[in-house]
Amino acid sequence: MEVRELLHIREYIGKNHEHSSFDFNVHQVEYYFVCDLVKEKIYKSPTNPDSHQVGVEWIHINDLLQNRIYPKELRKYIIQHVNNQKSPVYLGD
Repeated sequence: MEVRELLHIREYIGKNHEHSSFDFNVHQVEYYFVCDLVKEKIYKSPTNPDSHQVGVEWIHINDLLQNRIYPKELRKYIIQHVNNQKSPVYLGD
């Protein structure tokens, strides 16, 4: 995989969302980059894996709306990028 430019930054502040009783103290910052798949079927294990992650999957952009991606609004921004439309870098909480 070749990592290119930063596309979006999003914050998640648990106390502001529907699962606040569970993750009230959670505050995370997510960075979304444009990436190119250079060689298929080559996967390197992460250096600091998420213990709750169950896998990695590359999907075709045409299948984006049929997949669960959170936050859902992120799909709109990805499609705008593919269509060469501007979208904000900082998406907020």
